[in-house]
Amino acid sequence: MSNLINRWRALWNPDMYHGWGKQTRYFEGWYFKIVDPTEQYAFAIIPGISIEEDGQSHAFIQLLDGKKCTADYLPYKAEEFVPATDRFDTQLANNRFSANQISLDLPKLKGTLQFTETRPWPKSLGAPGIMGWFSFVPFMQCYHGVVSVHHYLNGTLEVEGKTVDFTGGKGYIEKDWGRSFPSSWIWIQTNHFGEKEEVSLMASVARIPWIGSNFIGYIVGFWWEGKLYKFATYTGAKMKATLGEDQVFLSFKDRTYRLEIVADKAAGGDLISPISGKMTGKVNESMQAEVHVQFYKKDELLWEGKGRNAGMEVAGPVKELLTDKWRR
Repeated sequence: MSNLINRWRALWNPDMYHGWGKQTRYFEGWYFKIVDPTEQYAFAIIPGISIEEDGQSHAFIQLLDGKKCTADYLPYKAEEFVPATDRFDTQLANNRFSANQISLDLPKLKGTLQFTETRPWPKSLGAPGIMGWFSFVPFMQCYHGVVSVHHYLNGTLEVEGKTVDFTGGKGYIEKDWGRSFPSSWIWIQTNHFGEKEEVSLMASVARIPWIGSNFIGYIVGFWWEGKLYKFATYTGAKMKATLGEDQVFLSFKDRTYRLEIVADKAAGGDLISPISGKMTGKVNESMQAEVHVQFYKKDELLWEGKGRNAGMEVAGPVKELLTDKWRR
């Protein structure tokens, strides 16, 4: 009964742990992006849990160094993964993760950072998180959540023994849980635009299994002037997606707004991804991509900017995602 109560609570709070009672083919992980104010240091820290088909399990932390383009996979005993039941607050060995703070005791990163002025993804009765009403579908292969689209950092970390002040830097937090990542996806995220502009973009397009078939699903959040503009499969928005030799072109629109995205590919590091709960997949992620964004109301250009330190993944047979004509 307690597992059911915990899962029900997490359904309405996507940032919390969802895997209560899961014993096979399950993963869950959070993605913390931190960039210092000089933009010389950029890291993604990914704590999580893996439960394989035969029930074997372990916890892990992945560390992606966005500037050096290297990634480390640090395994832990499953018993060292201890999530809170009433909020997002997860202890993993000597590390702790929440929506407002991380404390790290890793070979390359040590210290505590606080997060201020966090911007959670808005909730409603029919849409507890970024997935909208898909949040309530019990058989999805993978679920996605955004904990904070934009926030500021406060504190210092020891980076390979060197003290680095992250105060005034920027951060972002999202998460995934379920059985496996999609067979193919495109993901872009950046909240480094103008020096003092609070603008954030997250765009994801993926092939989603669905009752013996599949569809191309997409979720986009554009935070601008204190408001989140959403373009998603469940909102009735339309999309276009094409690839150049070194660029990704994404377009999204609804009845009022249109978002045009051109992302320049860059070098990255190889992260481990889940397949039926087992951490055996691989995906290359860059944290050095640049993203040119144009935001329109009808045909009026409201805002234009270029995002730096952008996370970008182009994974799997992405040709199945592409269309040069508007489609839902």
